[in-house]
Amino acid sequence: MIINPEPEIFSLKNGIRILQQKSHENGITHCCFIVNRGSRDEDDGVNGLAHFIEHLLFKGTEKRNSYQLLNRLESVGGEINAYTTKEQTCIHASFLNEHLERAFELISDIAFRSIFPEHEMEKEKGVILDEIESYNDLPEEQILDQFDEIIFPDHALGRNILGTPESVTALKKSDIEDFIQTNYTSDQVVFGVHGNVSGSKLKNLAEKYLGDLANSTRDHKRIEPKIAAKNNTKVFKSINQAHVIMGVQSYSLHHKNKKAMLLLNNFLGGPGLTSRLNLNIREKFGLTYTIESGYYPYSDCGIFEIYFGTDPEKVNRCLRLIHKELDALRKKNLGGLMLDQAKKKFIGQIALAEEGRLNVLIGSCKSLLEQDKVEPLKHSISLLNKISADELREIANEVFDLDLMSTLQFLPKE
Repeated sequence: MIINPEPEIFSLKNGIRILQQKSHENGITHCCFIVNRGSRDEDDGVNGLAHFIEHLLFKGTEKRNSYQLLNRLESVGGEINAYTTKEQTCIHASFLNEHLERAFELISDIAFRSIFPEHEMEKEKGVILDEIESYNDLPEEQILDQFDEIIFPDHALGRNILGTPESVTALKKSDIEDFIQTNYTSDQVVFGVHGNVSGSKLKNLAEKYLGDLANSTRDHKRIEPKIAAKNNTKVFKSINQAHVIMGVQSYSLHHKNKKAMLLLNNFLGGPGLTSRLNLNIREKFGLTYTIESGYYPYSDCGIFEIYFGTDPEKVNRCLRLIHKELDALRKKNLGGLMLDQAKKKFIGQIALAEEGRLNVLIGSCKSLLEQDKVEPLKHSISLLNKISADELREIANEVFDLDLMSTLQFLPKE
């Protein structure tokens, strides 16, 4: 098994942490900037602000216009992009090794010296409004966000990352400046590099482009969501297929059961054709064209959910079969052979993911932000191998309780 070496981490005097994942390849380097702030950190009334800022970061800095920002790496064949989640904002780039300083300077310019021109704000609002409309045409995506509203009612985690047409239209430059000042604090920033670069060179670049930034700390905490009451909702839409999602709040990133829950979810409905749900509902009976489960841990809570798409007349049978699978995991331990196979499958998937160097880098930086450490892959594998069948059944009894699970159905209008 090929395992990337453990990353090296150092901090600047202002609190910004630098993570280096060394590589002996002389071709491509990846880097990323992650701030531990996302859509859940928005105040009421400015839904979509974190995502809006992500767009505007590329629209002009103190010394570059939008074309110059985009062309800075593209002109040498590199790529730069960004994304926003509910808890983080990330800028990432990939390029030839020789252009590391160019990329480092560019990302620091975008992240800390953007000026958010008001004429660009109005243009970008139109782009995001189109994005929202396009998104609303995808029921398989829309149902995920609407389900978040059910699981996290009256909480920022339940809001769509994109915002609403009304909230986006109303955003002002002062909203952006307030959010940046409050949330882009140096103690909540990690800059990561994956490539063939010496530690001394990286430290020099970090000091040169990030060292003069002010030392700042976060002075407010996230509000943990309350446990939502069970909710079964049907929504009738102009669609041909049914889309169904069911689930419940689950463990946070810091919970002792997180790893076992990841393993259990992977066994139940993770990627691949041999998950329990895929074998016993799609392959055995041909009832769905897609079925999967997901477990997504946040800093103070998590969500477990099962999604499937099917013909409307097959929905109830699919639900009965899913309930049967969940009940089976609650009532009976996995056999020794089945548990061993589940572990090997999950560990193999994790090891294969190590080949995606940019994703490995981003994952390591997120881990450092969220948990103040990066767990070595060998240690993660060791912990997974120690998980017992009893542990999995205890977790199944806690999480897969049908009396607590909510269900949302998108059904065709009659």
